[in-house]
Amino acid sequence: MGRMGNHKGQMNEPNVVPFIDILLVLIIIFMVITPLTPKGLDARVPRTVEKPPVNRPDTAIVIQMDCADAQCRQVDLKINQEPVTWDSLGAKLATIFKERADRVAFLKASENLEFADVVRAMDIAKGAGVVQVGLMTSNP
Repeated sequence: MGRMGNHKGQMNEPNVVPFIDILLVLIIIFMVITPLTPKGLDARVPRTVEKPPVNRPDTAIVIQMDCADAQCRQVDLKINQEPVTWDSLGAKLATIFKERADRVAFLKASENLEFADVVRAMDIAKGAGVVQVGLMTSNP
C-alpha cells in the first residue's frame, strides 16, 4: 500500500531538475552581461559666465583667525580676507549661507590661539547654519 520503490502509479513529487538547469543558465547569462553594462564617471560641464559676480556662491568660505597682539589675547577675524568682529561673525555667515546650497566653511586658525577661541568660532558658524566646518592648517 504505502511502499516506496517499485511503484507503477503516478509520481507525487515534481521533477525539479529542469528548473535548476534553467536557473543555472540564467545565472551564467547575468554574470556574463553584468560587466558589459556601460559605466562612466560623473563630469561637471563648465558653465560660461560672462561676468563673474563679486560674491560668487561657488567660492569656499574661509574663516581666518590670527593673533592681534603678541600674547594672543585678542583675535583678528576675517571671512575671505574681509575683517569681521565676534559680534558680526554670526550675522555675516548667516547672510552668506542663506543663498548657498552647500553649507561648508573652512576655519584657518593661527597655532598660537587658544583652543577656546577656535571652538567659539566653530560654535558661531554652526549657529549661523554651517553644516560642516573643515579645519585648515597654515603649512601642509
